[in-house]
Amino acid sequence: MLRRPPETLDEFRGLFSESGDPRQWPHVASALTYRRAIRELAGLLRCEPDERAVFERRLATDPDEYAARCLRASGAEWLLVDDGFPPPEVGHDWRRMGELAACAARPVLRLETRAADASAAVERARADGFVALKTIAAYRGGLDRVSDHVVTALEANEATGDPLPVQVHCGFGDSDLHLWRSDPTYLKPLLERFPTTPFVLLHCYPYVREAGWLAHVYANVSFDLSLTIPHVARPAEALWEALELAPLSKLLYASDAARAPELYFVAARWWREALAEVLAEALPADEAEEAGRAILRTNALRLYRLGAEPPAFRSG
Repeated sequence: MLRRPPETLDEFRGLFSESGDPRQWPHVASALTYRRAIRELAGLLRCEPDERAVFERRLATDPDEYAARCLRASGAEWLLVDDGFPPPEVGHDWRRMGELAACAARPVLRLETRAADASAAVERARADGFVALKTIAAYRGGLDRVSDHVVTALEANEATGDPLPVQVHCGFGDSDLHLWRSDPTYLKPLLERFPTTPFVLLHCYPYVREAGWLAHVYANVSFDLSLTIPHVARPAEALWEALELAPLSKLLYASDAARAPELYFVAARWWREALAEVLAEALPADEAEEAGRAILRTNALRLYRLGAEPPAFRSG
């Protein structure tokens, strides 16, 4: 999360967009999810449901106090924090994030930041306290041609005999990507080459159905809709697409709120609302509650080994 607060209203708007172009930020004010977020934040901050009122309340509050308020309102029990973004000089590390959120936190090792020594870092990653690895290969060339150093790191991870989960960015994200190259189905050869490695597909929009298909077919694939929720205007529809094929035990809650504390809060709120809508329609009440708990909590606890092994998911 960024340490420095936004200095202008446009810069604040930019936190709710994946565009790094300041000319785009004024247009964010007309985005449906931004307007909805402003109303949600106004309720949390007890101010008028107006973007300027929310922005001014942000500026008038100590940055750490403001961040803690948003983070704690999300109800997070664990934070898994990418150790490569934002850079240390501009963002809080995973330890400080845990303090602000008043919850447990663990780091995720980004392979691209390790370059030449990635394999050595991977070999000692679990001992060093990392709970997962991450690659942004989709944004640095594409999933149709994953770099040799990432593949070498995957080999080192599998060779440990107890491989860490590998998070893979898919779909939209950084504005410099070629979207078609971030289609997760390009990962098929790697999923088969490293069968004991758990892969977690992140973001996935607009390839939500493709990610769901991979989670349906491959035992070593899970996925989330981070970034998709909170950015899409119809989160329940994205969840329906995710669960058309994928087992409930393969879908994970995540926000990808890397820069702004506001997104931790609105993502958690909208995930819960969307799950309540979708699962209440799809399942009997007791099964819907259990499924919601699995997606929001226990699937991640099991996959990342964050606590005692939860009971197996009950099927009807």
